[in-house]
Amino acid sequence: MLDAEALHAAAMKAHAAQDMPAALEAITAAAALTPEHPAVALALAQIRYEAGLAAADQFAVAARLLPDRPEIARNHALALVAEGEEAAGLARLEAVVAANPRWIEGLRTLAGLCTTLGHADFTAGYARAVKARPMEPALWLAWFQALAQARRWREAGEVLDSAAAVLGAIRPIILARLYLASESGEGADNPNLFDAVAGVDDPGLDLARVRHFLRGGQVERARDVAMAHLGRSTIRVFWPYLSLAWRLLEDERAAWLDRGMDDVGVHDLALSPADLAELAELLRSLHRARAPWHDQSVRGGTQTDRPLLLRVDPVILRVRRAIEVAVRAHVANLPPPDPAHPLLAAPRDKFRLAGSWSVRLSAGGFHAPHTHPAGWLSSAAYIALPEDGPEGRGDAGHLAFGTPPPELRLPLDRHGTVRPRPGRLVLFPSTTWHGTVPFSGQERLTIAFDVVPA
Repeated sequence: MLDAEALHAAAMKAHAAQDMPAALEAITAAAALTPEHPAVALALAQIRYEAGLAAADQFAVAARLLPDRPEIARNHALALVAEGEEAAGLARLEAVVAANPRWIEGLRTLAGLCTTLGHADFTAGYARAVKARPMEPALWLAWFQALAQARRWREAGEVLDSAAAVLGAIRPIILARLYLASESGEGADNPNLFDAVAGVDDPGLDLARVRHFLRGGQVERARDVAMAHLGRSTIRVFWPYLSLAWRLLEDERAAWLDRGMDDVGVHDLALSPADLAELAELLRSLHRARAPWHDQSVRGGTQTDRPLLLRVDPVILRVRRAIEVAVRAHVANLPPPDPAHPLLAAPRDKFRLAGSWSVRLSAGGFHAPHTHPAGWLSSAAYIALPEDGPEGRGDAGHLAFGTPPPELRLPLDRHGTVRPRPGRLVLFPSTTWHGTVPFSGQERLTIAFDVVPA
């Protein structure tokens, strides 16, 4: 018989392989042998949470055994919310953030939770944090970033004004003001906006520069800033913008990078109408949020929390098996390896899911054009569509590729679109711009996930 340590190790190995049923079985057995072991208690809580099971009680035990780990208390709060105890979860998170006012990740989680719960004042936690620690630039900047993501430009500027009154004209505030001027439109047409910080080497600043230069027609400058990241890990963020610059400059490398629709794969999942109906019913029960996070592409809908495809519900296990078959087939049909290409350079023998979620859009809903720089392949799996469907209604509801973000005001057409259909999975390079055309029906349910080489 395995002892608790061996069972814990087996659970961690299965969890790393995303074999959640095996991980759950092993860690449950380990916890039965040593219910007060801190590492086992934490692993039990985390595995149950990711598997889609009730985990708040287990996180409470782990937090008691590991009281100096605020992230455990945060996860306890998220588990409470997931189990319908919104007020208790929010109070728990507010308490742990108040006890750790310098904990920026906790503040971000609190702001995101307030957003999805529909609270108008979603940045109140930041205000309390800077009141407690006014000399911490990182807190001010995190507050500013939260408001900027929500496009609350006036309030974001007011935070910078308050920060400057306390901290002076320090570099992070100067850079934030440049970003604000560019993205808000106040200085969007100023070609020299970033000249004063031309020598500053910072990936975040470079991304702001690239967007500003593209928006203002300085395409060569945008290209050069993006290309400076070739050979660096940061290039993943810049590939999509380099694609836009090359397309605008009619550079042949644009076709090499994006390949139009050639790397977009359409697969019909091995799921019956009954499977899809059962899956749709489950997904609807998981959409408890009232609004999406501000940094998500969802417009007119909601997105689920937790890694959806790690759940142990039989219907989820069934759809995951079907998805994995389709991903293997898609990867097997990729063009020959190319060590310089963001898609074709990656090893192909094994993969894992880096994230998975469901989106529920209502009438008029859509996804704004975006990319997934942390992924290798990204996806859209259609589970339920409006009864009248997109057929015969032009491109309403279609998944569109190659369309740049509208705020950049670029004269580029999309590469093409894919028509949605229940049971259809679309796979595409994560660095490719993609979004959806608004539709008029009542509901559209999808599953999305990112794939990375293992």
